[in-house]
Amino acid sequence: MTSAPPATCGGLLRMRDFRLVWAGETTSMLGSSVAAVALPLVAVVTLDAGTFTVGLLTAAAWSPWLVAGLPAGAWVDRMPKRPVMLACNTVSAMAFASVPVAAWLGGLTMAHLLLVAAVGGVAKVFFSLAYRAYLPVLVGSERLLEANTKLQGSESAAQLAGPGLAGLLAHAFGAVSGVLADALSFGVAALCLRSVRTREAARPRGPAERRLLAEIRDGIRFVVPDPYLRTLTLFSAMSNLALMGYQSIQVVFLARLLGAGAGQVGLVLALAGAGGLFGAALAGRVAARFGTARGFLLCEAFAAPMLLLGPVGDGLFLFTVAGFCAGAGIVASNILTSTFRQQYCPPELLGRITASTSALNYGAIPLGGLLGGLLGESIGVRETMWLMAALQLGSLAILLLSPIRRRKHFPGRTRGS
Repeated sequence: MTSAPPATCGGLLRMRDFRLVWAGETTSMLGSSVAAVALPLVAVVTLDAGTFTVGLLTAAAWSPWLVAGLPAGAWVDRMPKRPVMLACNTVSAMAFASVPVAAWLGGLTMAHLLLVAAVGGVAKVFFSLAYRAYLPVLVGSERLLEANTKLQGSESAAQLAGPGLAGLLAHAFGAVSGVLADALSFGVAALCLRSVRTREAARPRGPAERRLLAEIRDGIRFVVPDPYLRTLTLFSAMSNLALMGYQSIQVVFLARLLGAGAGQVGLVLALAGAGGLFGAALAGRVAARFGTARGFLLCEAFAAPMLLLGPVGDGLFLFTVAGFCAGAGIVASNILTSTFRQQYCPPELLGRITASTSALNYGAIPLGGLLGGLLGESIGVRETMWLMAALQLGSLAILLLSPIRRRKHFPGRTRGS
């Protein structure tokens, strides 16, 4: 095994392997941010899809967490993480590249888009689980907050630039060009990962590998009785249901209710996404000033009511402000909770624990996408966005009734380590 490199005075970006992972993931996240706008635009503009069908795209991309999340966690814990990440990037590149090829050949259909979203979703499940388990190996436990801050900052920057870039590409070359950009970004990420030298220690095995179900139960048994992981999982599930119900129809809201063109949609979502970059920059300061647990609560309490502003009025200004403020709070809180889980959970169980929590909280995302699409068609897009914003506000009750409310800091690793 190549151990994590020692800390340097210049920070993690002076570490070669982290710099490669950071560069590859930043590129990939930019491509995914472009595709998050480009795929719905292809559905709405090119294939004339309805609100419910656009919601199905979100459901297809996230439903693999419900179907494959738990077994994926056990499989990832059995395997070296970097090859898993490399294979996932390669599969994603091939899947998303098929969309512009089909469009140029005149054979693109909604079924094709849904299949690509689902294949990309399966690859994302395995990649995310491997990536979160690999990061502590890459940088060491003591530098996880810095690593998560840098990576989340890159994701927020990508979310800032991606929608605008998607709009520009759609205006200049057509909506499918944004999907091609996503495919190319996965290729760049794969090339960066191939150059990374840090490896994990081989996982010790007994005379025979345990059954898959037994390994899955290990992760569930760690999460269910733990008051912090259980609370964060339930809160994230309810929050993701609300957020995705809101976000899955926001392109429809902007394009059809507010009359924004493709370029305007990209610009508005980019400006709203700048809040995530702001939140990433503040996460470390919030933790130092208020504590990790209390800072997390403050960030979520700030973000939730902001979403109520989004559907107000017929202009783009309030929607942009709401997205900026909500994104700042949510991204900062995500950094704090991601670091907590990576430091708190035993490394040999991290993939299964992450899968156990993600199967529920990420599994709520496709349900939110479907709910947003169904309600958007039945009660109206604006009314659905208000309802989802109210649900996000209500999810705070889970946190306020938990032990997290009484703590300044999240606990450190206490068992199984």
